[in-house]
Amino acid sequence: MTTKIDYKRALECYRARRNTPQVVIVPDLQYLMTATATRTHPAFGDATATLYPVAYKLKFASRKTLDGDYVVMPLEGLW
Repeated sequence: MTTKIDYKRALECYRARRNTPQVVIVPDLQYLMTATATRTHPAFGDATATLYPVAYKLKFASRKTLDGDYVVMPLEGLW
């Protein structure tokens, strides 16, 4: 059984410090993404609803074929 990786805890760029401004170096990462004009765009809900099933399918495929497990990251957005 492999150890599950939680990238929110493992990567320094995902750990904000309260009352302490800092410059972080964000490593090259791979993301699933969708692009819509706004959150109110009719396609936004459908696109967002598609992300998690795809993310979990990749997670389980990774666990099965690569013997690696990780926590699926939360949804992030640029508004």
